[in-house]
Amino acid sequence: MEEKILVLDFGGQYNQLIARRVREHHVYAEIKPYNKITIDQIKAAGYTGIIFTGGPNSVYDEASPHYDPDILNAGIPVLGICYGAQLMAYMAGGVVASADNSSEYGKTVFYTQESALFREIPRQSVCWMSHTDFIQTPPPAFRVIAHTDKCPCAAMCDESRKLYAVQFHPEVTHTEFGKQMLRNFLYEICGCKGAWKMEDFVERSVQMYREKLAGKKVLLALSGGVDSSVAAVLLHKAIGKNLICVFVDHGLLRKGEGDFVEKTFREGFDMNLIRVNGEERFLSKLAGVTEPEKKRKIIGEEFIRVFEAEAKKLGKINVLVQGTIYPDVIESGAGDASTIKSHHNVGGLPDVIAFDEILEPLRDLFKDEVREVGTQLGIPHELVWRQPFPGPGLAVRVIGEITKEKLDTLREADAIFREELEKGQVGSNQYFAVLTDLRSVGVMGDARTYGRTVALRAVTTDDFMTAEWTRLPYEVLERASSRITNEVQGISRVVYDITSKPPATVEWE
Repeated sequence: MEEKILVLDFGGQYNQLIARRVREHHVYAEIKPYNKITIDQIKAAGYTGIIFTGGPNSVYDEASPHYDPDILNAGIPVLGICYGAQLMAYMAGGVVASADNSSEYGKTVFYTQESALFREIPRQSVCWMSHTDFIQTPPPAFRVIAHTDKCPCAAMCDESRKLYAVQFHPEVTHTEFGKQMLRNFLYEICGCKGAWKMEDFVERSVQMYREKLAGKKVLLALSGGVDSSVAAVLLHKAIGKNLICVFVDHGLLRKGEGDFVEKTFREGFDMNLIRVNGEERFLSKLAGVTEPEKKRKIIGEEFIRVFEAEAKKLGKINVLVQGTIYPDVIESGAGDASTIKSHHNVGGLPDVIAFDEILEPLRDLFKDEVREVGTQLGIPHELVWRQPFPGPGLAVRVIGEITKEKLDTLREADAIFREELEKGQVGSNQYFAVLTDLRSVGVMGDARTYGRTVALRAVTTDDFMTAEWTRLPYEVLERASSRITNEVQGISRVVYDITSKPPATVEWE
């Protein structure tokens, strides 16, 4: 049976990060909301181990997320993290109380005792704490295996049942030996072998779709971004010319992007490619719309309507392929997760579409795994490592109502900013410009102006689930600002966004 870890989500902000960290150890992990999977389903699924996530609640509050205590006796190793640790203590008969003046936030020194979880980890190191409650009394059969100056039970375990709990967050990079702790849980406690590898994923996927889609005509929604590009090459490898890629130029792309996408796939990969000019259609539907979610829904529906129309021209086509990836699914509110934003290829789909089946070959992968698949498929580096670009395009980077004039203005400002960062060889994972809905007073020559404000955004991240704003050199910002205000008509002010994720998202809308 294939080894896999269940990340049981109790509302933690790091649920995706936990799953991603597990996969870094070549073990497959999937996230399920605590109230969407029963204990019988967990047992039947054959999970190798379970991780309880953190969460914002207090376990002693009856309205908080709870689970069947029998999960601790199911014979499956469990690791509880933060709220998950308190929940384990609560279910097993321990006492959880408010920390009052003993709450801890941020980097904290903690001290460990001998245990399988802390193998090859120093007895003193730094962890990342974030709690207002604490385990006051561990349950019977549990022993304390770590503490801090304020927290008497920073970690505990019941070795006989392979139950482990940590009050801190081993999944974040701020926990000094968090990666080793997770590896110890997976390999020492759960007995994993590490069979989750991208080359195996590619081989299995190509073989599966070659059989599943044999003789069928398949339509793929190609945006030119990393996700849809990798999906396209993966399916092309499986079914060749039976794959038809439809590239909808909705007028919401970056400067020169439409021509770049067409040349790359038509000439570079010899694919069946249809380019549809839909600018007028999309802009007419978006006229007067200012609410971000409504923009996404409109764009998502128009995408599907365009594909339906193209499919009818091509004859009988039953399958639509999309480049949906795992964070799209989670952030769009799959299961009980809170909806951060709808993605046009998940939450933005209309209720009725004219295709018999929607295929999402990358649905279970995180962004860096998608890039690894692209490398395995032989896609050029410059395309695989291209910056993420939202499905709704510049529609979510123009704040307020969308017009062609605003889009053209943003295209120019964005191109200048990206050009300056590339010339400066600045290490940032994603960078772009946003056209805000603000106007401010400026001076051009001897005349007073009242122009628009552009916001510049650059983030540094290794997983796009959390991100730090990039500390750009002042001279790069100065050149970008000077060029934008001088070369782009109607822009009188440039600002730089210094907000990390969380609390913000990478995109503004």
